[in-house]
Amino acid sequence: MARGIDVRIVTGRLYSGSREIAEGLGIRRPIVCVDGSHIVDPMTHATILHAGLSEAAALGVREEFAKQELVSYVLAEDAVTYDSRGEDYVRYVATWSKNLRLRGDVLDREVWVAAGGVSALVGIGTREMIDTVTERIDRQLSHAVQVNRFSVEALAGKQRWALVARAAGATKGSALRWLAEKDGVSMTETVCVGDWLNDVPMFSVAGRSFAMGQAPREVKARATDVLDETSKTGGGVARAIERVFGIVAPPG
Repeated sequence: MARGIDVRIVTGRLYSGSREIAEGLGIRRPIVCVDGSHIVDPMTHATILHAGLSEAAALGVREEFAKQELVSYVLAEDAVTYDSRGEDYVRYVATWSKNLRLRGDVLDREVWVAAGGVSALVGIGTREMIDTVTERIDRQLSHAVQVNRFSVEALAGKQRWALVARAAGATKGSALRWLAEKDGVSMTETVCVGDWLNDVPMFSVAGRSFAMGQAPREVKARATDVLDETSKTGGGVARAIERVFGIVAPPG
C-alpha cells in the first residue's frame, strides 16, 4: 500500500469476521464479504451493497433444509444464528465470524427473514443429504439461489459435507469487477490470491490469479499461477506480490 498498490479484501467471511483483520492491515477501502454478497465501508462500517436472499427464497431453502434435517446456520445481520444441533460444528462456523447467536430452534421462521435479506444459509450433513438438497434447490429455486457444496471432513468430521446457499448472481468475480469499475481500473490490472472453490469466479476475471499451495486441484487448474506457500507456512500473498510487482517483503 505504501508503494501505491491498492490492496483489498475479498472474502467468504462476514464483515464481523473480517473487520479486525482489515483494521490490523490498515485497509481503508471497501471490503467484499460473504463471497461477493456484502460490500462494506470499513471506515464507517456502513453497507455499500448487499445481495441478500429474498424472504421467499430463504424460506424455500429452509423448507429443503428441514426435510433433510440438515444442521443449519443462518448468516444474517452480520451474525451467525444456530441452535443446539449446530454446536458440534461451531469451531468450523466460527471461521466466518465469532458473532454467534445461539437460538432455541434455528428453523423458527423469523430467523430466516431479515431486513435486506439473508446473506447466506449453511447446511451440514452427509453427502447424500447435501446432494439431495442441492438438487432440489437447483430445480426449484435456481432463479433466486446459487448453491456451492463441498466436503468439510477436515473441519467438521468424517463424511461431513456442507452447502452454502446465497442470492444468485453475486460472486467474488462480480465483486472484483465492481471494485475495478468504481476505481477505473482495467481487469487486466487486477491480481488476486485465493485457495478455495469460491475463489474460482474471481480467478476467471482477474488479470492474474494465484492459487495457494493447499488449494484443491480444481482450484489450482483455474489459476494463472500456483504458489508453493500454504496457509501453514505463510508467505503466499507476499510471494504473489513479489512475482507481480517485484516488491520483496522484509524478513519476518
